[in-house]
Order: sequence, then structure tokens, then C-alpha cells
Amino acid sequence: MLTAKGLFQEIIDNDDSFRLFCSIAASGEAQGGWENGRIAALVAPGMRDLAPKITRHGADEDKHGRIFNALLRKRGLEPVPVPPETDYTMLLERRGIGLAHDKLRRDEPLTEEDIVVYLAHSRVTEQRAAEQMIMLVRYFGDDPVLGKAIRMIDNDETNHLSYCHEELLRLNYEGHGRLIQRTLRESALAEIQVYRDVSLAVMSHMGRILRWPKAKAAALAAGIHGMYAWERAAGWHRAVSLRMPERRDALGGPAAPIPAF
Repeated sequence: MLTAKGLFQEIIDNDDSFRLFCSIAASGEAQGGWENGRIAALVAPGMRDLAPKITRHGADEDKHGRIFNALLRKRGLEPVPVPPETDYTMLLERRGIGLAHDKLRRDEPLTEEDIVVYLAHSRVTEQRAAEQMIMLVRYFGDDPVLGKAIRMIDNDETNHLSYCHEELLRLNYEGHGRLIQRTLRESALAEIQVYRDVSLAVMSHMGRILRWPKAKAAALAAGIHGMYAWERAAGWHRAVSLRMPERRDALGGPAAPIPAF
């Protein structure tokens, strides 16, 4: 019987699939770190109070990238190139979700609308990240090698999601409600399509590495399509709601250092 835990255990136990998994994760986190660093540097003049939190967000994501690379080194492995069809961040940008890299490379201040779009996009993607980490903590939180890293990243992702909720609620009260809701909906509907496509691509690569039989690969693909159908019908709503988080001012301090693994 196929289970999420069994699937991840297969991927983690094999050096080649583990290399690809960590390489994809590290690359995505590094891209997120760069994006947040540029947004902090270019933040709209009237929103400069957000710059330290955006910087912290980027520093956390840089840290996560280094953690995944450290896990590779611990097993004597090097990162591998990330297949473009598995590049979640790049594929979202191609769909016009979030702030374009071309804009972030220019030394022109961002507008308040840009910052609202950044926060709404982050609220959607951080929902996905937080849910994934909850699952990994459930299955591998006590693992002697992976547990510490997974729990640290999980704590950070909860902070990031809390930050997005709190700041978007504040901006909603300041009159940005229509833009927030429109951007959340557009981002969520695009994200579930990109996540489906990336999931299919990742599982295809893993299947070749691990030599999964056709029946197993087909069952996994069917599961991914089934999840997409549910998210397209109703599940996307979880990524667009806003509520005051339990963790207030979650990114109000410096990023925690990487522990030894």
C-alpha cells in the first residue's frame, strides 16, 4: 500500500533521489532568500518599517537552503542541477505570480501595491510550505539525522505564515482589501496548478531513479491529479483566508543560527 511516509522514506534512503530532493529544496529556498533580500532593499518608502521583517524572511530562507546543502554534505553528496520543470519558484514567476525578477534586479523603489502583492503571494506559498513541513515533522521529526533540521524549518515556516497573516490584515485595515483578496485568489489558483505540475515532474524523476514499476508511477500520478481536482474545487480557499495568528510579530527578531548537524 502506498503511503506518504513510505514514499518519502524511499526517497530519503536512496542517495540519488535524496540528492535531487535536497537540491530542489535548496535551490527554491535560495531563490526565496534572494527575492526577499531585493524586496527589503527596494521596499516602498512608505513601508520601510517592513524592511527588517522582509530581511528576516529572506535570511530564514537562505538558512534553509544551507541546511539542505548541509544534509547533503553529511552524506558525502554534492547538489545536482535542478530540472527546470521542477523549479516551483521559476514556474510561478512565469505565470505572473509574485514580483518579477526583472523588476527586482532594477534599482527602482517598489510601490505599496508591489509590497501587497509580495505579501499575498507569500501568504499562499507559505501555506503550502507550512503544510509540507507539518507532514515531514509528523513522519521524520524524531529521525536522528533529519529531525533537527525538519523541526527548525517547520518552526520558521510557521513564523513566515504568521507574519503574512498579520501584515496582510494590517494592510487590509489600511484600505488595501480589494487588492489583497484579488491577489490571494489569483495566486492560489495559479499555485495549485504549478504545484500539480511540479509534483508530477518530481515524481517522474524519482520514479526513474528508484525504478518504480509503471503501476506505482501511475497510481502516484493519479493521486496528484486527484489532489489537484480537490484543491481546484475547494481546497484553495485555505490559502486565501486571513486570521490573526497566535504568533504575533513572528519575524520581529534576527534569524536563528543554523545548528550543527
